Amino acid sequence: MTQTYYVTTPIYYVNDAPHIGHSYTTIAADVLARFWRARGRDVRFLTGTDEHGIKIVKAAAEKGMTPKELADAVVVHFQDLWKDLNISHDDFIRTSQPRHEKRVQALVQALVDRDEIYQGKYEGWYDEGQEEFVTESTARENEYKSAINGKPLVRYSEPSWFFRLGKWTLRLVEHIETNPSFVQPEARRNEVLSKLRLGVEDLSISRQAEKLGGWGVPMPNDPTHSVYVWIDALSNYYTACGLPEIGDEFDGKAARYWPASVHLIGKDILWFHAVYWPCMLMALDVPLPECVFAHGWWTSEGKKMSKSLGNFISREKITDLCREYSVDVYRYYLLRSVAFGADGDFSQEGLQGRYNTELANGIGNLLSRTVNMIERYFGGAIPAPGPAGDEEAPVLSAAADLDASAEAILGACQFQDYLEKIIALATATNVFIDRTAPFKLAKDPSQRERLGTILYTCAEAVRVALLHLQPVMPDTAARGLAQLGLPPDADLRGGAGQWGGLPAGTQVRKGEGLFPRKA
Repeated sequence: MTQTYYVTTPIYYVNDAPHIGHSYTTIAADVLARFWRARGRDVRFLTGTDEHGIKIVKAAAEKGMTPKELADAVVVHFQDLWKDLNISHDDFIRTSQPRHEKRVQALVQALVDRDEIYQGKYEGWYDEGQEEFVTESTARENEYKSAINGKPLVRYSEPSWFFRLGKWTLRLVEHIETNPSFVQPEARRNEVLSKLRLGVEDLSISRQAEKLGGWGVPMPNDPTHSVYVWIDALSNYYTACGLPEIGDEFDGKAARYWPASVHLIGKDILWFHAVYWPCMLMALDVPLPECVFAHGWWTSEGKKMSKSLGNFISREKITDLCREYSVDVYRYYLLRSVAFGADGDFSQEGLQGRYNTELANGIGNLLSRTVNMIERYFGGAIPAPGPAGDEEAPVLSAAADLDASAEAILGACQFQDYLEKIIALATATNVFIDRTAPFKLAKDPSQRERLGTILYTCAEAVRVALLHLQPVMPDTAARGLAQLGLPPDADLRGGAGQWGGLPAGTQVRKGEGLFPRKA
């Protein structure tokens, strides 16, 4: 395992305000960043906004604004939401920033110098919503409408600069086949390979600058053209590292993090990330990212999200949910309710159900019971444990399984499984309390050593569970650990997630319940 870890979200279009889909990807990336930091790795977490392209130009015109005015107005909504959701990104890149634009030009010029770009003419169908060229057969299959948003495709015919994409596809297929984790999940990997084997045409990578009103990155070899928005956008993962070096103050600032460990994206932009981006990097002789992971889409209350249906999980709705339950509960529910990679459905009933059963009755109840009994029977000082017996075995086993498997599980972005193991530990410990009945043993002075072992086991199980919950629910976990007498900076470093890390004699502190039950 390398010491560095570099996780990215896609950079989000600024044609509209953020919603549940944006928050889902960004929360997932935040959890990975927090987890690997807590494991002692040198982490970099990048997010940002994609501000060029015809879609932004048109959206701005509809609002009577310039593209720059629109971008400046909308980017604030993303930045504010990330603050509200406690996102711990290290950098926020905007594609309109000079540090990015200049490096995109340097990358394109390097492709020109390597004879990977040539001049030609593009004629065909274009999906303006996706900023994507569409083949005649695909356009016909979808009745000449976008497969994503259903809007009519636009017919384009104009001179263009082309990248020799087809030259690199056989090498890309070989890379995907020999590196199974490069495109995940497996179903998406198979989709990409199937499509690649049908053959891929060279890629038009420029637009006439006059059609964009000068909004975009000029082609370095032809200022009458702007760089195609996807070439511009994909480059952000590399340019944000201060690469390539161009002689400014950002040169090489985060170069040690390349190649990226994982690009987290939605499945609708997989082709760009799994084909265009690696082929471009191969042409530049730049190392490829380790993984591109495409997650699914969200519906709401069993239906496609729609503002007219009132089931759209907008920025405002997210704020309301966080106010009602907490930011941490919102983060937890998104990652717990669906396997990352599959499509998910947001359900108010599902949210309340998981909140009450897994959080209020599970972890919250366990912490409360444990602290209360230690206060009552041991004056608030965590007792020293005696030898563990058969009754403790399920708890110790669940704790060991959680800590031992955590890196592999989150290394594969299996957030749901990770949280399942945390809940399994809490459940095993609550069952342990019911079976051993410490409140009954407390009445018998001869059972004091056994009582101490039971309550130490409970306290240690809660500690291990909360430490592992911290990347998902940072504020809540910190409040819970404080009740166990642990400092706010307690984390998983130095093997802290292993059993036996809680010192006997530590003073617990009763506090408010972590998860007040919702009726």
